[in-house]
Amino acid sequence: MGGLTIGFMIGALLIGIFAIGFLMLFFRFFGLWFRALLSGAHVGLGRLIGMWLRKVDPGVIVDARIMLTKAGIDISSDMLETHFLARGNIRKVSQAMVAANKANIPLPFQRAAAIDLAGRDVYEAVKTSVNPKVIDCPDTSKGKTTIDAVAKDGIQLCVKARVTVRSNIERLVGGATEETIIARVGEGIVTTIGSSESWKTVQENPDFISKTVLEKGLDAGTAFEILSIDIADVDVGENVGAKLQADQAEADKRRFQAEAEKRRAAAQAQEQEMVALVQENRAKVVLAEAQIPLAIAEAFKNGHLGVMDYYRLKNIQADTDMRSSIGTTKQ
Repeated sequence: MGGLTIGFMIGALLIGIFAIGFLMLFFRFFGLWFRALLSGAHVGLGRLIGMWLRKVDPGVIVDARIMLTKAGIDISSDMLETHFLARGNIRKVSQAMVAANKANIPLPFQRAAAIDLAGRDVYEAVKTSVNPKVIDCPDTSKGKTTIDAVAKDGIQLCVKARVTVRSNIERLVGGATEETIIARVGEGIVTTIGSSESWKTVQENPDFISKTVLEKGLDAGTAFEILSIDIADVDVGENVGAKLQADQAEADKRRFQAEAEKRRAAAQAQEQEMVALVQENRAKVVLAEAQIPLAIAEAFKNGHLGVMDYYRLKNIQADTDMRSSIGTTKQ
C-alpha cells in the first residue's frame, strides 16, 4: 500500500507540474490567440506554442496575419514563419503587400519576400512606385555639385539635372540601383554637350539635353523607370579650349627653347673642340720648328749646308719677320 501511495503522489505531482506549465503557456499566448481569432486571422494555440519553441516571435506573425487578412490578402502563417527564419522583415513585407494591394499593383508574397531578402526596402519601393521620387544628378552627397562637360567650341558648361523615377517592382531583384541611374544620366549629359557645336546651342535649349538623354533608354536593366529628366541649371564655366591651346603653346615654347639650348650647347662644344684642335696643331708646329736647328746642325755636320747658305737663310727669316710685324701694325 505504501508503494502505491508514493507512486500515486509522484503521478499527481507530475500531472500538477504539467497542468501548471500548460496554464502558464495558455495564459501567455491566450491574448495573441484571442486577438487573432477576433480579427478573422485565426492562428491555433498549438501553432503559437510551436513558434515559440522554434524561436519565432509569435507577436510579429500574428500582427502580420491580422494586417494582411484585414486587407483581404490570405497568407499562411507557415510562409510568414519561413520568411522570419530567413532573417526577413515580416512587418515591411506585410506593409508593402497591403500598400501594393491598395494601389492595384501586383505583388505576390514570393516576390516581396525575395526583394526583402535581397536587401531592398520593399515597402519604400512600393511607395516609390505609387509616388515617384526625384534624384539629384550628380549626387551632392558625394561632394560634386555639377556635371561638367565641354562643347566642341571649347566652352565648359556646368549642368545640374533632376531625374524623376518610379520603382519597377518586377526588376527590383537583380536591377541596378540609383547610383547606376545617376551615372548613366551624367554620361548622357556629357555626351550630348560634347557633341554640340557650340555652348550657345545648349544654353538656349536646355531641353535638348533632356530629350536626347531620355531617348537613350537609360533605365534598361535598372530597378527604376525614368519618367523625366529635367535640367535644373546650366552655367558657363571656363574656356577650356583656349586654356588648352595656351598650355600647348607654352609646351611648344619650352620644347623649342630646349632644342635651341641643345643646339647652342652643341655649338659651344664644337667651338671648344676647334680651339683644342688649333692648340694641338700649334703644338705640332712648335715641335716641328724645334726640329729645324737639329736639322741645320746635321746639315753642317754632313757638309750639306755652308756658312753662306746659313746666313742667307737667316736673312730670309729676318725679312719675313719684319714683313709680318709691319702687317700686324697696319691692322
